[in-house]
Amino acid sequence: MNAIAHNTETLTRHVELVQRAQRGDRAALGELFNQFRPVVLSIIARRVPDAGDAEELAQDVFVKVIEKLVQLRQPEAFPGWIKSIAVRLSLNFVQRRRATVLEQDTWNGVSNDPSPVDDALDRERAEVLRAGLKHLRSMDREALVAFYIDGKSILEMADEFDAPVGTIKRRLHVARQRLAGEVELLATA
Repeated sequence: MNAIAHNTETLTRHVELVQRAQRGDRAALGELFNQFRPVVLSIIARRVPDAGDAEELAQDVFVKVIEKLVQLRQPEAFPGWIKSIAVRLSLNFVQRRRATVLEQDTWNGVSNDPSPVDDALDRERAEVLRAGLKHLRSMDREALVAFYIDGKSILEMADEFDAPVGTIKRRLHVARQRLAGEVELLATA
């Protein structure tokens, strides 16, 4: 069997399992978990080196999958969908961990308060970004705000904008490039 036929067969099998799991078939759900567990752990391990934390996060990913699986409109998108959940939960974990470390440092007498100069630079960067966003077309601005400010996933954006996932990814890529150009123009003005 060639690679294309194998990939098509695998995708067909995943779609069938997702559809069965959406109808409440626990065996299908278990099979999906067994198939995707190594992928999920691999994604998490890139960001979370502690094996125990990675295992716990993998369980959280699968809990989220159970909660949201009925909302997945395109069963063929399951592999990307579960990967995006793994990425998002692992990034959230890392951010929470950093915040905890910073909080502990503050309590231990290490000050993490930014200096007045840092505050001024942060405000200036934020103003330039806001100005750059105002110069973008509404489609670009909406995509960037949805992803970076509202924290929506690519799948959520695809639903909201009624566009394929690939289109949303391309739209974000182009919007980032345009924003970078606007910011560069504003910085040199």
